[in-house]
Amino acid sequence: MRFVNVSPIRSDVAGFLDAEWLPVIPNTDTAAMLGIAHTMLVNSWHDEDFLRRCCIGFDRFASYLVGEHDGVPKDAAWAAEITGISREAITDLARRLTTQRSLIMVNYAVQRADHGEQPIWMSVVLAAMAGSMGRPGCGWGAGYATMGATGVARGRPFVATVPEVANPVPEFIPVARIADTLLHPGKTIDYDGRRLTLPELRLIYWCGGNPFHHHQDLHRLTRAWQTPDTVVVHEAWWNTTAKFADIVLPVATSLERDDFAAGFSDPHIVAMPKVRESAGESRTDHQIFTALASRLGYEQEFTESRSEIEWVRHLYEQTRAKLGDDAALPSFDDFWRSSAAELPALTGPFPGSFEALRSDPQRFPLPTPSGRIEIFSQEIDSFGYDDCAGHPTWFEPVEWLGADLSDRFPLHLISNQPASRLHSQYDNGGHSLNSKVRGREPVTINPLDAASRGIENGMIVRVYNDRGSCLAGAVLSDDVMSGVVQLSTGAWWDPVQPGLSGTLDRHGNPNALTADRPCSCLSQGPSALSSLVDVEVYRDSVPDVLAFTAPNLEH
Repeated sequence: MRFVNVSPIRSDVAGFLDAEWLPVIPNTDTAAMLGIAHTMLVNSWHDEDFLRRCCIGFDRFASYLVGEHDGVPKDAAWAAEITGISREAITDLARRLTTQRSLIMVNYAVQRADHGEQPIWMSVVLAAMAGSMGRPGCGWGAGYATMGATGVARGRPFVATVPEVANPVPEFIPVARIADTLLHPGKTIDYDGRRLTLPELRLIYWCGGNPFHHHQDLHRLTRAWQTPDTVVVHEAWWNTTAKFADIVLPVATSLERDDFAAGFSDPHIVAMPKVRESAGESRTDHQIFTALASRLGYEQEFTESRSEIEWVRHLYEQTRAKLGDDAALPSFDDFWRSSAAELPALTGPFPGSFEALRSDPQRFPLPTPSGRIEIFSQEIDSFGYDDCAGHPTWFEPVEWLGADLSDRFPLHLISNQPASRLHSQYDNGGHSLNSKVRGREPVTINPLDAASRGIENGMIVRVYNDRGSCLAGAVLSDDVMSGVVQLSTGAWWDPVQPGLSGTLDRHGNPNALTADRPCSCLSQGPSALSSLVDVEVYRDSVPDVLAFTAPNLEH
């Protein structure tokens, strides 16, 4: 088995796989795949039978590939000029994908960029053209490093959850439009074929998640965060979100409550009995909501007269009853003592799978308007968006190494997931702290780019653009291609003057630098991976990191 890593970062693929590395200019993945697809098409290497039976709209897409409408064939030479991958490598990939059993696997993160829907959509089209889709070990998949089943399985069997009631508030906003909503209530935006009016928010109640980790342009978010009357958060740690709240309800950690876990594709239910009581005056989320429900007069409706451990037992027993004798789940007491219970395996073709679609498109349609893989989508095309056509299309990003802005900021920032924590969780823990360089988040720089800037290993550097700047510890490595720097997400934000664009973050959070710009009208998603920066040696006195310092509280 041979692996090919198409990424600006070599270490995106584990070293023991001995993958061939094709460094691609960030945000040009769609152009690379279009060049591969064009090569397949003109050489008649594509799977015409699968495209005819299981897909719709290939003819419209093929016209775009050969340049019938814009006069630009999306051939290997065209793609090579945009992507930095050679024409020969693109042609070779096309040949290998169609003559060998092949799997195209896409990282979820490629969608978090300008026009981020396009590489996801194009990767599905490329897999359909290659002829392997729906065959064992072949086809298309996404996010195997985390979810492990996208495009392969429908997930785990039924597991009961806490019942939900209908939300009486009809307004909806995409999560990446938080700052826009706070700053511009009443503004209308396009979203997935609809027009949304951003509501006025007077109170924010945040339970779970950390907006001052995952949102872009944190100075802009800080300014937006001042507009509501009150901000309430549940938090166990004095992170930035807690420091910027009006009311902090100290919440117990997962080690201080009884629960069980069952992930998207996990083959087990895992018992999570608490290992200690809650510290200080902190309470579990359930205890907090029970107290609020009591004050509002509907404690009985919320708790249904069950304690937390009784809810855990009730949901487990519901799961056990639903799955029946075939699952053979143990009693709750045995499960709680043994720590885990195995869920029944899901086997065979299932509705929505590519395997089932290939075997019988009429019997096993996909959950799309046509029931097929929509290479051309009539519905999306009808939206008339300038930034998302009816089929996969190359759109030049606002910020990339081919933009005029690269004259001022010649490095493309990749803010990927960290190796030392999950997102921002436990950045204050020993494992994450041990990964820092002189207390700052490490930024990986290609030795050629470092040499031209006088940067050496271990130096404190300033990463900057017009939106902000942050300090980081330099790590030189040819694992990142020249023209790219990698600064992982999740370092707790530590601004000198929060809310003032351009001010310094002492710790190394890349969202001090990223643009709060939607990737398209279709999704209104984040575009964090479309950001240009520059890096320089920091020659001033290096300030102390205060990210983990608790605020001064008046009693």
